[in-house]
Amino acid sequence: QVQLVESGGGLVQAGGSLRLSCAASRRTFNTYTMGWFRQAPGKEREFVAAISWSGLNTYYADSVKGRFTISRDNAKNTVYLQMSSLKPEDTAVYYCAADQDRRLGSVGEVGTYDYWGQGTQVTVSS
Repeated sequence: QVQLVESGGGLVQAGGSLRLSCAASRRTFNTYTMGWFRQAPGKEREFVAAISWSGLNTYYADSVKGRFTISRDNAKNTVYLQMSSLKPEDTAVYYCAADQDRRLGSVGEVGTYDYWGQGTQVTVSS
């Protein structure tokens, strides 16, 4: 079992920045593909970004390309999501997720991930 704990959410004005962190409880973190998803009220959970176990491969939803950056520090068992040029439509609960089987062909699918954090709220005011 892997526990994931997100932090770094909050309220920010449009155009601002936030950095989310997700700390994992197991040292095998460095073998997992990690992803960030978000869910706005009344909407389905959607893919935001993912990163391979090595950090060499990153993937982004079109809606966040050029504004968000995913990274990881395997020594700290932590994955990050740097969010810049935030828009009101980025408002959502953000979740990190871990895929222990490294299924890079389906990083954008909710069902690919085995473990999920509890989520952190990001609110962008206009």
